[in-house]
Amino acid sequence: MNASKLLVVAAAMSMSATAFAAGAHGGGHGASSGEPGKASEAGRTITVEMYDNYYEPETIEVKPGETVRFVVENKGNLVHEFNIGTPAMHENHQKEMKMMVEHGVIQGGKLNKQMMDMDMGNGHSMKHDDPNSVLLEPGQSQELVWKFTGKGSIEFACNVPGHYQAGMYGDVNFK
Repeated sequence: MNASKLLVVAAAMSMSATAFAAGAHGGGHGASSGEPGKASEAGRTITVEMYDNYYEPETIEVKPGETVRFVVENKGNLVHEFNIGTPAMHENHQKEMKMMVEHGVIQGGKLNKQMMDMDMGNGHSMKHDDPNSVLLEPGQSQELVWKFTGKGSIEFACNVPGHYQAGMYGDVNFK
């Protein structure tokens, strides 16, 4: 990538990161769907398998205040995300994910880790390290611990461009 194109990419990513930091995601990633949980407080573990383009299970039931340890496994052939949030948060996050594809961070079944780690200035990067989300290449697995603090419309989704629209989302139902 030549220097002028790299500067354009850096500027675009910086603007997106700045918008995120300013609250463009309706209170931040996952803010209205709960908060990061402590593994020691998790009452149960749920394994979530990601395929091209659906999840198993498709629905998750939780109690208000419950902390759940998720073991997320990418069984598909493409990069997928498991992200807990409100429908509005997912809609906003899809814009960032689109930019990650446009700039070569997400490349079908691979992540360009060098681009993810690139310093965009002011402490911003495209690391995709929000506590309510994991982004995995095929064959990878990762844990996420989340405390569901209230009720409302919450879902888990893959916000990689086109995946949500293809049906890669599921509901979080409160008991």
